[in-house]
This record gives sequence, C-alpha cells and structure tokens, in this order.
Amino acid sequence: MSTERQSPLFMPAIFVGGLVFGLGLAISGMARPEVVLDFLQFDDFGLLFVMGGAAVVTGVTFFVATNFLDRAPLTATEYTRRVKEFDRNVVIGGVIFGVGWGISGICPGAAYASVGIGNYPILWAIAGMFLGAYAQGFARSRLTSETTN
Repeated sequence: MSTERQSPLFMPAIFVGGLVFGLGLAISGMARPEVVLDFLQFDDFGLLFVMGGAAVVTGVTFFVATNFLDRAPLTATEYTRRVKEFDRNVVIGGVIFGVGWGISGICPGAAYASVGIGNYPILWAIAGMFLGAYAQGFARSRLTSETTN
C-alpha cells in the first residue's frame, strides 16, 4: 500500500476542469445537437478543429507529464499505462455508443453541458445513457455469474 497522499487540490482541480470542459463545449457549439449532427452528416467540419485542438493539448500534456514527471502532481500516483485488449466488447460498445450519438446528436460529455445551456429535452438522452449503462452492468454481472457457476 502506498503512503503518498493525494493533494487537497485534487477535487477542486477536478471541479474546475469540469467547468472549463463544459464551458469549452458550450462555446464551441459541441453542446448543441444540431451542430453535432451537421458534423456527423459531413455538412460542418468546425468540430473537427475543436476535437483536434483538444487532442493536441492532451497529447502534449501526456507526453510532457509522463516523460518529465515521476508522479502525477495532484494524486501522487506513479504514471502507468493501462493496456486494454481490443476485443469483441470494445467493438460492440463502440457501435452502440456511435448509434446513440447519432440518434441523440450528442455525446455523453456534451449532453451534460447541453443541459447547462438550457437544452432540457436532452435529459431523455441522458436517461437513456443511464438506462443503457445499468442494462450493460446487469447483463455483464449475469454473464459473469453464469460462467463462474
């Protein structure tokens, strides 16, 4: 067991990061389903620049942090790589996620930001996300218990 302690700034940093993320989604238009649907229908490529910019910032941050810091500043945990197999579940989950994104016109992160800008009908999509997550957890626990018996 590790004796390092998490910084007291950890939770405030998560909160501020969420606010900045939500504000960025709202300003960029990614919190508006009609903008996202235009992107998915290849009518408007503005969101490509938003996502590309986010990918560049994330990539540079991960490169700098993992090469020049020995531990994460706020959690004091060692940087490790999480390797996950590319299996059937990843493909099926990705397809379901993509279909849900296409039907609702918004991804989960942007859905919450969308509520923040007054798009209350998106609450139906958020309820669907929760129901889908619950159904997946229920089905996975059922399958796991059947294979262990």
